[in-house]
Parts: sequence; C-alpha cells; structure tokens
Amino acid sequence: MSGVKFWRVVPDTGPRVDGSGIVEPLQVIAAPSRLRILGLVWDRELSAGEIAAQFDVSWSAVSQHLRVLREAGFVVERREGTSRIYRTDKAALGSLRAIVEDHWRRGLGRVKDLAEAEQREKDAHGR
Repeated sequence: MSGVKFWRVVPDTGPRVDGSGIVEPLQVIAAPSRLRILGLVWDRELSAGEIAAQFDVSWSAVSQHLRVLREAGFVVERREGTSRIYRTDKAALGSLRAIVEDHWRRGLGRVKDLAEAEQREKDAHGR
C-alpha cells in the first residue's frame, strides 16, 4: 500500500495550551458558546444548571466551556450548597473586555436594525 496515507481525525478539544500550560486568551473567547456564557453571567450570578438550560448541547459540553473560562480566570466560581455559581470576572478580561463588549454591541445593533426594518414594513402595509 505504498503511497496511501491514512489520516486520523482528532476532535477539536478547545483552546490550545502552550508549553507553559497557559491558554491563549483570544482562543478562550473565540468560541461563540463561551462568549454567550460570559454574557449570561456578565452582570449576575447563575448556577451551572441555569447556564446549561440556555443551550441546546449536552451538560458536559457546557461544563467544559465553564472549565475553560474558569481556568483562564474569566469567570469566578463559588459553591452554594451543592450548586456551583458563576459570574464573569470583568477585570480578568483586561483588554479583551472591550472586544467582548463590542461583539455584543454589534449583535444588539443588528437586532435593533432588523426590528426597525420589520416595523417599517408593517407601517408601510398599514398593519
């Protein structure tokens, strides 16, 4: 079978760690699910279960995203009984905070534009 190459498919396991064990911060926030988690716990605390309820993926997938965010220092975890409660550590985001907030502003701007366009359409048709 000379000339035949076999490729092993390796699943994406998330952000890459350099030799020192440090995860690249941009890789941490590059995942849409992790950005969404940061948004959910930006101004309030939520339990892991409350966070997981906002996603259509397995609990273990959400748990892994929370672990990556926690290990990067972007969320703080505390225990309350048997629950784990999370909130964003905005100071830990440093200069990435502006990137995250800009991402959300642009997303909200698109939603606003779509809502206004829909309203104009309804107004034009007298509905």
